[in-house]
Amino acid sequence: MNRKEGYILIILMVAVFIMVIGFLIATPIWKTQIQREKEEELIFRGKQYAEAVRLFQIKYPGSFPKSFEELLEEKCLRKMFKDPMTEHGEWDVIIPYGGASGRREGATQKILVVPQSALSSVDNPRIIGVVSSSPDKSIKIYFDQETYDKWLFY
Repeated sequence: MNRKEGYILIILMVAVFIMVIGFLIATPIWKTQIQREKEEELIFRGKQYAEAVRLFQIKYPGSFPKSFEELLEEKCLRKMFKDPMTEHGEWDVIIPYGGASGRREGATQKILVVPQSALSSVDNPRIIGVVSSSPDKSIKIYFDQETYDKWLFY
């Protein structure tokens, strides 16, 4: 090997080293950016379900949908959206807990969060919204909540 080839090899090794350092720096930034995009998608999709429940109540005052399929059939929801924060994509469903009638103005409503897969086992379910089933810590603070399973959309 002559000197010229030696210099080329050293320059090539330095270039590869710089590229590896660049990838090591960029990877956490990419992960953070991907998580931020998923959070925005979670907010968008959650609001779509909340809006679908609102539209259902306009069509049928005083009643709530019993399933997501009912929201689709009534054309309140254009498609079933998956939870972007979980692998399985299933939402937890928010339903009212206890009697909602006779509440005083300003009184807080109690809710129950049920996994989507267990909704069929609930007697007379009344869907008022959705929440992610992911307990992971978020980057964004949404209504003073720092985990996705506390971001309620209703």
